[in-house]
Amino acid sequence: MTPLIVIGGIAAFLLIFGAGIAIVATGNREVEERLEQYVGTTAAIEAAEEIEAAPARPDVADRLDRALSGQGFFGPIRERISKADVKLRVSEYLILVVVSGVAVAAATYFLFDNNIILALVGLFIGLRLPRWFIGMAATRRMRAFDNQLSDTLNLWVNALRSGYSVLQAMETIATELPPPVSKEFERVVQEVRLGLSLGQALANMYRRVPSEDLDLIITAVNIQREVGGNLAEILDTISYTIRERVRIKGEIRTLTAQGRISGWIVGLLPVGLGLILYLINPGYVSELWVNEEPYIIPGVFPCGWLVIGISAFTIGMGALAIRKIVDIEV
Repeated sequence: MTPLIVIGGIAAFLLIFGAGIAIVATGNREVEERLEQYVGTTAAIEAAEEIEAAPARPDVADRLDRALSGQGFFGPIRERISKADVKLRVSEYLILVVVSGVAVAAATYFLFDNNIILALVGLFIGLRLPRWFIGMAATRRMRAFDNQLSDTLNLWVNALRSGYSVLQAMETIATELPPPVSKEFERVVQEVRLGLSLGQALANMYRRVPSEDLDLIITAVNIQREVGGNLAEILDTISYTIRERVRIKGEIRTLTAQGRISGWIVGLLPVGLGLILYLINPGYVSELWVNEEPYIIPGVFPCGWLVIGISAFTIGMGALAIRKIVDIEV
């Protein structure tokens, strides 16, 4: 257990040390912190300098989150969290990553007869689990956003034809429609009120929700603001295009459901079967990872490790091939 304690101690020390440096490097940036809560960018500072700073200083966790988010290495982490709309600070996400890695490594270490190699594999998997969770949450949110775009455009067009301005129509969308569309358009309205231009606010929304259909809508709005034209008619045409695309995507998803399930079976069935055999006869299955003869490299690399590596590679390649086959672009 000593190697795991050392690994966990080093990870915790580096996290705490980096947090301390980040807090020290953080200055009195109350205005920036208040604005970044809404817009997630420093571009709003120059556009809204007249906003007074909040009288209360942020707590240590908020300061740490702002400091880490401002660093080049931690910026993409904050963007991923923003896309998934998960209520986590960057600092909390990093703590979750460390805890997940150490927990999975410890469980693997005890489950597989104190094997340090498999414990390191478990550490790697545990460190990746929060990232996979964030990625799946972002994918689900993106799919829900795309499915709501058609209704969003219909409401937007009707509001414009009723005499509303573009910003008033966005306020109507934020009020009438369910999340995630309502939350994103509400943030756009807030950013414009804080001093950003409509183009900047829409660009920030596209950064949080990088949808192809949304990019088409934003392009149409920006062109209309530059050269004029009937925005309601343009959005009505785009709405029809998006409805047809959503319909075709739904049909493709239905037709490829069997292939996607096959991919999950190919990836998970060998792992599940191996765990069941291990529970039935641990001594028989553990021969795959014990450091005993026969060896590929005498005394260093047994044949069982090679079998496990080849099996994991072929399983991954099979699942990847099936995923590429059923992933049809529309």
